[in-house]
Amino acid sequence: MELKDYISQIKPLDEEAMDKARRRQAQLAKPPGSLGRLEELSVQLAGITGRVYNRTEKKHLLVFAADNGVVEEGVSSAPQSVTLQQTVNLTRAKTGASVLCKHFGCGITVCDVGVNADIIEPRVLNRKIAYGTRNIVQGPAMTREQAEQAILTGITLAMETEADVLGIGEMGIGNTTTSSAVLAVLLDADVEAVTGRGGGITDESFQKKKVVIKTAIKNNKPDKNDVVDVLAKVGGFDLAAMCGAFLGCAITRRPVVIDGFISAVAALCACRLCPRAVQYFIPSHASYEIGYRLSMDAMGLKPLFLLGMRLGEGSGCPLAFEVLRAACAIINDMATFDQAGIDDGYLKEIREGDKFTVEGAK
Repeated sequence: MELKDYISQIKPLDEEAMDKARRRQAQLAKPPGSLGRLEELSVQLAGITGRVYNRTEKKHLLVFAADNGVVEEGVSSAPQSVTLQQTVNLTRAKTGASVLCKHFGCGITVCDVGVNADIIEPRVLNRKIAYGTRNIVQGPAMTREQAEQAILTGITLAMETEADVLGIGEMGIGNTTTSSAVLAVLLDADVEAVTGRGGGITDESFQKKKVVIKTAIKNNKPDKNDVVDVLAKVGGFDLAAMCGAFLGCAITRRPVVIDGFISAVAALCACRLCPRAVQYFIPSHASYEIGYRLSMDAMGLKPLFLLGMRLGEGSGCPLAFEVLRAACAIINDMATFDQAGIDDGYLKEIREGDKFTVEGAK
């Protein structure tokens, strides 16, 4: 199937199931709205699955690994070889994200879509499109056909992965540069407004990074209204595959967790390809990277927690999975007022106030 055929399969959330979940929350023995985001998440999950009662016990992280030719410009403090090393280490519970996955009992799949080396580790899934992208300063990162192939790779892998909830991460030296370039184009924003220091670079390298991004955008002239064109010209194989994975989760009606900055940019790409897909997205942590907030604002999303994290890899996803489990536990197992033997009449004025506020806002 072509990309447009997959996108056409993404349907809106189930409003009836969401209404039932809201009514269930109103019956639970607590003041209205007192569990905040946990209540909101339970309603979102109902809309995603079509069921009021859900479980997110089977959790899985998809990590897409690829190298980026732009590292030739000195935009990263780490050598390109780190991509290969950490791609392998992710399968051995030796990196931040994989340690958290092991700790919380999450599955993890590491997929090579463009690492600039042959990987002999059998636990790394080989979906290599090319040995890294080209240097975006000198020309397009990849062909349009390669960008579409990467997106389709992400879609199919997400669709084939058995899980109640998935998270999307990455591994690729230089990908904060490509992510910043993609975000600047999609939002028509100044490069300075979306570009951070990534894994940590000197002041001189930071200034160079911004010049590199500006040059790449100027030379390649990506079309901000064509996501595939933007990814092909200034993106990366990892970003494109992640974009596809977000779409794949929406197609199969499962919640999908956004990690940090790079994951957020990939989610925004998916949202631009299919606006209704955002209804399936759940942000994890507020990334330290400067462009993260702009990505969230563009999608109308708010992160679940603030921990000052900026590792990437999908490290925020296992933490968010636990929040989702808590949301399910509340709506599934908490007693109603009747079950708790409590007369909820004392809440009448509060509920009427909430009703007045909601109706007044319409």
